[in-house]
Amino acid sequence: MAARKDVRADNTYIISTDSTDNPKLGAKVLSDGRESLFLDFYLGFEMAISRSGKEYKKVNNRREFLKLYLWQAPRTPIERQQNKETLELAKKIRFERGQQLLESAEGYRLKKDRQINFLEYFKAYIDNYTKKDVRSLKATLQRFKDFLNETPEYTKFANGIKPGQITKDMVIAFTEYLQSRSVGGGALAYYQRFKKVTKFAIEHDVMIKNPCTGITIKTDNQILRKEILSLGEVQQLISTHDKRQNPEVRRAFLFCLYCGLRYCDVKDLTFANVDYSNKLLKFEQNKTKGHSANSGVVIPLNDGLLRLIGKPTARQKNDSRIFALPGYKTCTRSLQRWVKRAGINKYITWHCARHSFAVNILNNGANIKTVASLLGHSGLTHTEKYTRAVDRLKEEAINSLPELKF
Repeated sequence: MAARKDVRADNTYIISTDSTDNPKLGAKVLSDGRESLFLDFYLGFEMAISRSGKEYKKVNNRREFLKLYLWQAPRTPIERQQNKETLELAKKIRFERGQQLLESAEGYRLKKDRQINFLEYFKAYIDNYTKKDVRSLKATLQRFKDFLNETPEYTKFANGIKPGQITKDMVIAFTEYLQSRSVGGGALAYYQRFKKVTKFAIEHDVMIKNPCTGITIKTDNQILRKEILSLGEVQQLISTHDKRQNPEVRRAFLFCLYCGLRYCDVKDLTFANVDYSNKLLKFEQNKTKGHSANSGVVIPLNDGLLRLIGKPTARQKNDSRIFALPGYKTCTRSLQRWVKRAGINKYITWHCARHSFAVNILNNGANIKTVASLLGHSGLTHTEKYTRAVDRLKEEAINSLPELKF
């Protein structure tokens, strides 16, 4: 967060440090411990007549609240990181609003080029992206490049394509390509991120028309497409040891199996997230923080989980990470070697731990509201797919019995 400016009588202060900024970024101090970010636009002046009959300059200003919030006094690393990311986003919005103002007032902006290479534009979008799904965006760009390379009709665009050359027919062919090469909800996930970039290009006047309009990939969101590890298979993993295995990967994945965390959340956990006296884990989900009022999650910890977490050593601080994990790809390779060595014939990714946790506690009698709360879901819609998975497992269990003959 920027250094605090003088708070004015209306409980606002200006964050922008450049006097030439238009609009200027500022914040309003709220009574609930937050600060609401806004933009103040200077729209020139006009001559007006006062009640006394004197002529004066009437300044025209406009204020736009961004619906983005900072913590007034961040107390944890999570809150400080949240402030940093929110402020970066607000500055990007301020810059773009300034460009729009220049264009409307002067007829120009710093960059308005529809002849650029969309592949390079996509890459630049990724380079400036601050959210946690950046890996998925990179994978989407690679899929689009692969599509151009592997589709005879479009190979001429493999090294470069202008935004206007991306047609509706091309997008239809791209969605078909995704569906032919992706399993589960993968095709939809890639396409959603592709649409995110095209929408951004349209908003910034790089594209004139949206080539994705009316084109969809339909999937049943209530079907659980990831593999599930049963409690027996979890025990197989626990019993399987390998001297070459990264012990941090082992600890973190077992923790996720018993708490339902995503990889992006478990890798950022610090000892500050653990309330040892009350045996609770408290954290904000990276996927939804800053976008949902229900991003906070509280999970009760039993003695086994507390032993798995441990306590900070003499060299560690309270904000040290609990699990010193390598990158996602390294973690996944280590995990899949472990699964194979345990004799489990399933394709297991890190996210399978979250699904396995939900299905296993539902199987053991937990109600759906409890599961939704532990997973950090804002409603029951996303949790209902696990009940369908439980029903399928029960049906398979019944069908595994010998046929009843009488």
